[in-house]
Amino acid sequence: MTKADIVNEIAKSTGIDKATVLTTLEAFMDAVKGSLSNDENVYLRGFGSFIVKKRAQKTARNISKNTTIIIPEHNIPAFKPAKTFTLSVKK
Repeated sequence: MTKADIVNEIAKSTGIDKATVLTTLEAFMDAVKGSLSNDENVYLRGFGSFIVKKRAQKTARNISKNTTIIIPEHNIPAFKPAKTFTLSVKK
């Protein structure tokens, strides 16, 4: 399902025009991205959590040059689904 499909589905089920739904969806995504970039997790009860995970520093290999490189510690975004969400998908 794409963002356009989500917008169409919400517009159809609520009766709100697509432009308003798209603006709202974009604002939601911007709010989530902004919170995660400020190291703040986003919790949506019954759906899941958008969280920031810290990846530890590690040593990797550059195979083409046959050298080792250090990948510094960094943050990555992650999604952890709520238990009710997970159970509804497992059916």
